Amino acid sequence: MIAEFHAAALAAMTGGRLVACQSATPGKAEAFAKRHGGQAYEDMAMFLADGALDVVIVATPSGAHLEPTLAALAAGRHVVVEKPLEVTIAKVDRMIAAADAAGRTLAGIFPRRFNPATATLKAAVAAGRFGRIASADAYVKWWRPQSYYDADAWRGTWVLDGGGALMNQAIHTVDLLLHVMGDVRSVRAETRLVAHERIEVEDAVVAMLEYRSGALGVLQATTAAWSKDVHPAEVHIMGDGGSAILADDRFRAWEFTAETPEDANVRARLGQQGNAAGAGAADPKAIDFSWHQRNLEDVVRAIGAGGAPLISGGEARRAVALIEAIYASAKAGGEKIEIGSD
Repeated sequence: MIAEFHAAALAAMTGGRLVACQSATPGKAEAFAKRHGGQAYEDMAMFLADGALDVVIVATPSGAHLEPTLAALAAGRHVVVEKPLEVTIAKVDRMIAAADAAGRTLAGIFPRRFNPATATLKAAVAAGRFGRIASADAYVKWWRPQSYYDADAWRGTWVLDGGGALMNQAIHTVDLLLHVMGDVRSVRAETRLVAHERIEVEDAVVAMLEYRSGALGVLQATTAAWSKDVHPAEVHIMGDGGSAILADDRFRAWEFTAETPEDANVRARLGQQGNAAGAGAADPKAIDFSWHQRNLEDVVRAIGAGGAPLISGGEARRAVALIEAIYASAKAGGEKIEIGSD
């Protein structure tokens, strides 16, 4: 399913195009190529030998990202990997090391970073406009029916899904917290399986975060929150100098003790409009592919300039490290888990 978003993004983007696709499942690549173009392959080695191929996008199940990434890097290709980069830090570190050894770019997919509202929020935090930040929170209260998990045998497994509502749905918002606020020092967490069956992973999680800046935060994520109108993924930044609530890519609140003329402009341009239907809150197929387009265009620009993309392997690693710590805390009954810094 996620490969369809990448195909749409490639068709719309500047600087790249779809030239080939590969799947070991008989007929799957051929059907994909008929819909989107490009040469279809079942054999990985033949795919990687295609002379028109510069960048490989890995869109396999989360826990099956390592091997195709290593193969593509060994073949001299740059690699973009869907979120999460992999489901354990040990695997992520192997991917980063392989990219460094090959002298090739390894990039992740976190499209929400490319929204204008995200850049506006990050700039305000960096400028100190919130004063002393008391809390930086994230809330992802979405719905996935049982049919979502039943659709594929790998869904809801630790080995191939790597986790549930946190690793798969909330990871985008986890990345936004880290992008805006910086690293987390420690976590305490609890997970539950509330509304689904036949899965190994959680559909609800609550975590308390302590940032290295000294701020506190709460992270809540669930795929057991049915709603007629769907709920946006939200990031709340609250300090003694101001408050902001980012709901998907729009601000539900944007206010400061020291207002500037630009603040009214921010509210006019980026104020909340409508609901979150385009963000995948209830239906993952409803995600707007233009977010992926911006992410891929950034990778192409970085490769052309010989620099690092915004979502480098190291940047994509941060969300997995935090999520791994949250799961470790939940497994230990809510024990405080310290997160090391690189």
